[in-house]
Amino acid sequence: MSRESGRKVIVSNRKARHDYTILDTYEAGIALMGTEVKSLREGRASLVDSFATVDGGEVWLRNLHIPEYAMGTWTNHTPRRTRKLLLHKGEILRLIGKTRESGLSLVPLSMYFKDGKVKVELALARGKKSYDKRQALAKRDAEREMTRAAGRAAKGRW
Repeated sequence: MSRESGRKVIVSNRKARHDYTILDTYEAGIALMGTEVKSLREGRASLVDSFATVDGGEVWLRNLHIPEYAMGTWTNHTPRRTRKLLLHKGEILRLIGKTRESGLSLVPLSMYFKDGKVKVELALARGKKSYDKRQALAKRDAEREMTRAAGRAAKGRW
């Protein structure tokens, strides 16, 4: 039986990068039940509306939806239960200080398998206002148009 290696993305939260300004990222392990891991191996999970909180010196991932495992029995898990994130004590203390500071949130960006273990990429983020989102979209469109124009100029087609 060969051991898994590398990184296989299960689910990513693309909307989080649009709604938040990412300041820092952390890789955290997550405490799961067996049926949750089996459901994740099928690629079934949703990070929409999920967030992390720091309570009592521990980091908890809330509102993460992992559907019940189809082949599970009475031992199946609750789909939206609160799950514990596994971080080093120094990282937790840093997160406590940052989240108490000002308007910063802990948002999961992605879940993936790393060498057979489930990991969560957690971001320390600040929420964007609607005008910030519009500016980011306009900037991205302008950069895309500049690269297209440069490509056309290089090919000699204005």
